[in-house]
Amino acid sequence: MMNFKQKSAVILVFLGLTVQLSLAQKIPAKKQVLKTLQLTNAYFMNKWPDAGKSIVTNKERPSNIWTRAVYYEGLMSLYAIKPERSYYDYAVQWGDKHQWGLRAGVTTRDADNQACGQTYIDLYQIDQKPERIRDIKASIDLMMNSGKISDWTWIDALQMGMPVFAKLGVLYKDDAYFEYMYKMYKHTKNVEGGGLYNAKDGLWWRDKDFVPPYREPNGEDCYWSRGNGWVVAALVKVLEIMPENAPHREEYLKTYQEMLKALVPIQRADGFWNVSLHDASHFAGPETSGTALFVYGMAWGLNKGILEEKIYRPVVVKAWNAMQQQAVHKNGFLGYLQGTGKEPKDGQPVSYTSMPDFEDYGLGCFLLAGTEVYKMKR
Repeated sequence: MMNFKQKSAVILVFLGLTVQLSLAQKIPAKKQVLKTLQLTNAYFMNKWPDAGKSIVTNKERPSNIWTRAVYYEGLMSLYAIKPERSYYDYAVQWGDKHQWGLRAGVTTRDADNQACGQTYIDLYQIDQKPERIRDIKASIDLMMNSGKISDWTWIDALQMGMPVFAKLGVLYKDDAYFEYMYKMYKHTKNVEGGGLYNAKDGLWWRDKDFVPPYREPNGEDCYWSRGNGWVVAALVKVLEIMPENAPHREEYLKTYQEMLKALVPIQRADGFWNVSLHDASHFAGPETSGTALFVYGMAWGLNKGILEEKIYRPVVVKAWNAMQQQAVHKNGFLGYLQGTGKEPKDGQPVSYTSMPDFEDYGLGCFLLAGTEVYKMKR
């Protein structure tokens, strides 16, 4: 039987844990969220003052590739809530340095090469200089004229390509962009590899190589965190961009809701998600990019009033606080960020201090998440 002192100690521990849990569930003030976003962004802008400088890892690549395009998506979201002239100028410099062109030219069908078009179109809408939209429109129009719809063979491509079609559809008031986007999406979802979306689990296999009989070490299906995050982001952007009466909107919304429902029970106790969503023992540990994309999707849904507050708000707040407190370094560097790849084993080991092969896309995901958390009601 415990004496008074022992009982008191237990009560104090319990109260301490309760306070910690309460603090973990409290959403930071808007000012604090913005401060974190500006810190992480400043780290990157200071490190890469020349927006046109090539990126050298295992080889040299131009800076208009998909990794940098995702960063600029995040930067434009930050610019929307904090319209600093330096953010706009940095994005314009990126477009200018590449002459508003696409890697591999207008004939490219690779969504990774077209992802830069998202920011090009955003900047065109701010200042309608024809060169800003010339090449991305030409590339998408060539794809549509070809009639081929099987290019998006991996789920990351949905985030890289779908928003471009949606933005052009709105800009030109032409449903043909929406319809072609849907045909390509449906091929990825229902045909590619037998269909990359598993409606039963509400999650996606990254590409045909991961469709069963492929299994994770624990025997479960392989659902890669960031891959599913890309799909969440694609659906959020399309739903945000398209008019309420746009074709196929309800199907996108349904899949978005199914995915988020599936993500809630597999969130880690610390607030992150594992790189392997159904095998917590396979390269387990915090990971920032997938977590940020899930936060982006959930916070957006809360802000739009289409997700249930009591279910999703605690999940979002816990995940955001985890990233802000555990992943962000004092100088703005982001830790726990998996490098490029397509499955849990790639870019490992992932740690607080590990440096990914590209720093840009992870920051883009984080900025997308943070801007939606910033908009959440207090």
